[in-house]
Amino acid sequence: MGLVRKKDLKKTAKPGQEQGEQPALLSRTQQKKAVQSLQDLGERLVKLSDSQLCRIGLPEEVLKAVKAAKTIKKHGPLGRQMRYVGSLMRKCDPAPVREFLDALDRGKAPAHRKA
Repeated sequence: MGLVRKKDLKKTAKPGQEQGEQPALLSRTQQKKAVQSLQDLGERLVKLSDSQLCRIGLPEEVLKAVKAAKTIKKHGPLGRQMRYVGSLMRKCDPAPVREFLDALDRGKAPAHRKA
């Protein structure tokens, strides 16, 4: 048996993953693109009305951050707030938000969602 590296000891199975299965590794560029897409999603949320935001069923923390971003007018603080919204979006499932925004783009607003 060979040497055991420290980083090999830290590998544990994530939820929905077998113990021996390797996690899907993303390149740094792919990670940055994923983060940027969530931040862009947050920017689209800021452009929605309050009634539309309530229909999406966002977590309370994300909803507060988006509403706070709507009140900010200066470029620097707004950029910081948008990055914060993007970081909060990483913690929740963005699929329902994307579905809602796609439905709005198609002209059909989906029915009211329960949180």
